[in-house]
Amino acid sequence: MQDERVGALKAHLGQVMDLRGAAAVLQWDQEVYMPPKGAEARGEQLATLQALAHRLFTSDETARLLDALEGDLDALPARTAKLAEVTRYDYDRALRLPEAFVKEFAIVQSRAYEAWTAARAASDFARFRPHLETMVALLRRRADYLGYEETPYDALLEDHERGMTTGMLRPVFAELATRQSALVERIMASPRQPDLSWSKTVWPEEAQWRFCLRVLGDMGYDLEAGRMDRSVHPFSTSFDVYDVRVTTRLSEREPFMAVMGAIHEGGHALYSQGHDPEDRRTPLLEGASLGIHESQSRMWENMIGRSLAFWRRYTPVLREHFPEIPRDVSPEQVYAAVNAVQPSLIRVEADECTYNLHIILRFEIELDLIEGRLAAADVPEAWNAKVKQYLGIDVPDDAHGCLQDIHWAHGSMGYFPTYALGNLYAAQMMPAIERDAPDLWARVEQGDFGGLLAWLRAHVHRVGRAKTPVEIVRDISGTDPGAEAYLRYLESKYLPLYGLA
Repeated sequence: MQDERVGALKAHLGQVMDLRGAAAVLQWDQEVYMPPKGAEARGEQLATLQALAHRLFTSDETARLLDALEGDLDALPARTAKLAEVTRYDYDRALRLPEAFVKEFAIVQSRAYEAWTAARAASDFARFRPHLETMVALLRRRADYLGYEETPYDALLEDHERGMTTGMLRPVFAELATRQSALVERIMASPRQPDLSWSKTVWPEEAQWRFCLRVLGDMGYDLEAGRMDRSVHPFSTSFDVYDVRVTTRLSEREPFMAVMGAIHEGGHALYSQGHDPEDRRTPLLEGASLGIHESQSRMWENMIGRSLAFWRRYTPVLREHFPEIPRDVSPEQVYAAVNAVQPSLIRVEADECTYNLHIILRFEIELDLIEGRLAAADVPEAWNAKVKQYLGIDVPDDAHGCLQDIHWAHGSMGYFPTYALGNLYAAQMMPAIERDAPDLWARVEQGDFGGLLAWLRAHVHRVGRAKTPVEIVRDISGTDPGAEAYLRYLESKYLPLYGLA
């Protein structure tokens, strides 16, 4: 009888996940291949699919199937009990959102994305402003539907990082802002600065593409269960454990933008490809949170991809792909270059020491928008002022300022803090990895990431949503999420690099 109940719930959830997966394919196509004039029809298609998925998931049938299992949760296998618990959590939240609202939100998302693309290309915030105004109004309504105790922003945070609140973020971000700003100030005053002259050449895009694919393959990304494409804004997406895709962007003048973007999205993709296939077509086949997802991408991009061990392996490979660079460039020079600290305008190109400052200013602007202290029309001015405050530089135009990120066009407010949380989580995980795999860096130096991937599969990837973000971090590190491990990591890496230790 129990197997029948479990089978019935999984079959029902499978239909919901199929509809969501189909919508995700259309969203991926919109950002990669769709012609601009297809935007209106795509918005309607997405709205229909997402409304159908919402209707099916919030139906009485879902409640009936959950009720049938929850009567004897203690008798269920642990994974089945967790499926029931996670589904109930999602169901209760989804039930608060009217289907008409879900459909309206999908249509606004599609239109906002197209408006953002055009506005960014023209560096003209005015083109995007009405869409942002509409999106903020919708997000406030969403927060009201979902409910919150202290601030509507908490309801949006919960969408991305279960259990996280604005009150929990404020002190952590305050500590990060103070100590990272001080570290950047010391670094910028150091007489030892990296030599970047060797990188000032043309880096052919086709060679960048091949290099990115080489690194992704070495990392363990299964190209028979995924693919890489180009997009305006790098991203990864998962339709199934056997169909996980990444994108990156290339520039002939920015040699490391493409590869670091590919490694970052590859970290996300490895997480998604590493979920337990037994959880397919259920809500368990997802990351525990966006913060845990970002811990994987940021770990691969920064702790691995910007390590000296990594570039001892890949500097010769770099020379093979780019004969334009001087033959005597050493791994140490490349390592110094990829870790160059310089306050800059673009978040996705920011160094580790300044990256969280980019996140904090976005968090503050989002919070002011959602709580009604800031009008959408005033975002460029607020953005430029905060960039000056946190990074000490002037914003020349909207494309390099408040239009650089896609998230607000997607309606993803509450998302940005998870990038910083991912940095913190990764720093708390790394000592446990080094303890359990003492040959980690020797293997990285050989281009062998199998040990690292196996550890992540066991402790993070296969877990899926069976644990909360806090439980995953606590079980690995022995402590709750916090800023200290990440700040120690930055200081131990960058102070010697800049001759300050």
